[in-house]
Amino acid sequence: MAGSGRQGEVQAGQQPVASRQRLDKWLWFARIVKSRTLAAKLVSEGHVRVNSTRIDTPAKAVGPGDVLTVSLPRDVKVLKILASGSRRGPFEEARLLYEDLSPPPQAGDGAILMPKREAGAGRPTKRDRRVLGLWLGRE
Repeated sequence: MAGSGRQGEVQAGQQPVASRQRLDKWLWFARIVKSRTLAAKLVSEGHVRVNSTRIDTPAKAVGPGDVLTVSLPRDVKVLKILASGSRRGPFEEARLLYEDLSPPPQAGDGAILMPKREAGAGRPTKRDRRVLGLWLGRE
């Protein structure tokens, strides 16, 4: 048959099957989210962009060279996909799947910075507890 091919074969003008992967599965393999269900929900709610295009289907195929912009609750990550994942392994293995292009956090962005304390310095002061409360969103 002209249109059929064996699994793993590359047809003219297509990439190998292993180089492309579902977006929700890749986010889970790369340890960006804790579960594949959360990854699918993140994509469905429109918090993920692939090559600056908003994606709302978790089944979107992504592969090496694609740039993802992921809006997480407290952070925005810009990730360049280097490889497709084959399993959800440890963090060191997952880190090899992408390059983090996110700018480092700035101190002047209105963010509340935690005061630096020496280890064994005793209990936090009242001022430290207030700053911690602001930082955690309690006050």
